Amino acid sequence: MAEIVIAQTTVDDEEHAKTLARGAVEHRLAACAHIDPPVTAVYRWQGAIEAAREWRISYKTTTDRLPELASWVAERHGYEVPEWITLPVGGSGAYLGWVAEETSPHPAG
Repeated sequence: MAEIVIAQTTVDDEEHAKTLARGAVEHRLAACAHIDPPVTAVYRWQGAIEAAREWRISYKTTTDRLPELASWVAERHGYEVPEWITLPVGGSGAYLGWVAEETSPHPAG
């Protein structure tokens, strides 16, 4: 079975988050994507402490599709240095199988 990961990024606009989430699923780069409600990010950027409102997108995908998803998101992301974090996932065989099936570039059936 394919290895499943969660890949996360953040954006500063809810509509952009929805566009990135939907597009990745439409292109079968992710089986699904969750958009978390706005959070406040506090970070250092170019020597200053900043605070911004952001929406986190969590993509469920396979390690095989991860490079293409990462490239696809980077091309459409508005940040100079976008967050891109991946986390390995364990879970039920049925769910992990569904993620693998939905991210297959050539779906069965």
